[in-house]
Amino acid sequence: MDDLDALALAMPETTKEVTDDGRPAYHVHGKLYCFHRGLRPDAVDSETGERLVDVLMFRVESLDVKEILLADDRRIYFTTPHFNGYPAVLVRIPDLARLDRDELEELVVEAWLTRAQKRLAKAWLAEHGTAQD
Repeated sequence: MDDLDALALAMPETTKEVTDDGRPAYHVHGKLYCFHRGLRPDAVDSETGERLVDVLMFRVESLDVKEILLADDRRIYFTTPHFNGYPAVLVRIPDLARLDRDELEELVVEAWLTRAQKRLAKAWLAEHGTAQD
């Protein structure tokens, strides 16, 4: 979570809000791009049936990107019926350790790009030598 926090806050114009119970949410221009979900009836442990308390949501560029991530053999990314048709993936906090820092950074950057103003995103991409279609 420390890496996630550092990576998200390194993105231009990102703000962080923390709920009363300590769950972070990251915004750019007031638009949410990553957050720690609260208890939801749609995210439960398959073995115990208990609601998951450790789920992060990341915005993704498109439903196609979502499907690619969901098909990852490591089974880090998942979704729930609540997110059907919505460009976002879910990750359990303990599974962040299964991502190397570069992969986590890519996930954060891509989430940020989905919500940042076009002018800001274009400037960031140009500064970092990255082209996006």
